[in-house]
Amino acid sequence: MYQIEKQPLEYYLNLQYPVTLYPDPEGGYVAQIKDLPGCLTQGETLDETMVNINEARELWIETAYESGDDIPLPSTEENYSGKLLLQMPKSLHQRLAEEAERENVSLDRYIVFLLSRVS
Repeated sequence: MYQIEKQPLEYYLNLQYPVTLYPDPEGGYVAQIKDLPGCLTQGETLDETMVNINEARELWIETAYESGDDIPLPSTEENYSGKLLLQMPKSLHQRLAEEAERENVSLDRYIVFLLSRVS
């Protein structure tokens, strides 16, 4: 889906695009925004990869905007809030929290990373 009328650059920069994360077989992680063709990056840690993909997203959008190219809207469904309340065994919670700490990311971000690997 594309915008018909061109909005200000800030409008596009504030859109929330879904990010796909997966481990790189040679180490680190790869991130991709499938709605923005060719927008991908990598990093050694999850935090570094997320910083890199946000920079890549901004550069992709700014370049397309300045060139007068169409900027796709995010392909997310408005019916989903992105929030999920979840209960789990205490031992699993502890294991996940420890892994997230080792990766230097929040528990939420680590769980989203794990879920993105299996979806």
